[in-house]
Amino acid sequence: MCGNNMSVPLLAEAVTVSGTEKETAAVIFLHGLGDTGHGWSDAMTSIRLPYVKYICPHAPRIPVTLNMKMTMPSWFDLMGLSPESPEDEAGIKRAAENIKAIIDHETKNGIPANRVLLGGFSQGGALSLYTALTCQQQLAGVVALSCWLPLHKTFPQAASGSANKDIHILQCHGEMDPMIPVQFGAMTAEKLKTIVNPQKVSFRTYPGLMHSSCPQEMSDVKNFIEKLLPRI
Repeated sequence: MCGNNMSVPLLAEAVTVSGTEKETAAVIFLHGLGDTGHGWSDAMTSIRLPYVKYICPHAPRIPVTLNMKMTMPSWFDLMGLSPESPEDEAGIKRAAENIKAIIDHETKNGIPANRVLLGGFSQGGALSLYTALTCQQQLAGVVALSCWLPLHKTFPQAASGSANKDIHILQCHGEMDPMIPVQFGAMTAEKLKTIVNPQKVSFRTYPGLMHSSCPQEMSDVKNFIEKLLPRI
């Protein structure tokens, strides 16, 4: 493998679960607020495919308005968790560029963009959606868990230069989520259907699930990844 991880800041520290054979695809999975890449690397290991590399970067530590300006891992600042909350537009766009830099690094090292799948939980899922919908490279798909679409009022215009109008999106949400209500997830799914091919958007809900994941959800995620990143 050539390429220097140090030139991509998020990659230098990221938790990477390597394939057990030649890697022909990659999943970049972004954690939620206050977590680290370690929080999801175990989950990725539990559903791993032997030819897929799983990259779980750590968000930078920044003061978060929603949490009384406490410093914690956060992809961008959060002011609130409702559809009408003000948003950190500059921070969201900067974070998306940092994720696109990881995608670029993988393509330079032999994994084409259409074999890269983005995913994330909560704030990380939100960033994975925004990144894919504003990305000029065609990606394999998006796994968006317990999340929302940032800067939703700027779409569909914000996706005008995107190569992902036909992308497959698996959106999953717990029906008892107290932080990001499932109704916000449903609104997000409807919005996504106005941006990409609506037949490619799948919204699944899980009875009794709060703001976390469950075995059934992870099984659905594994099946989605295997379908979009088949062995070649």
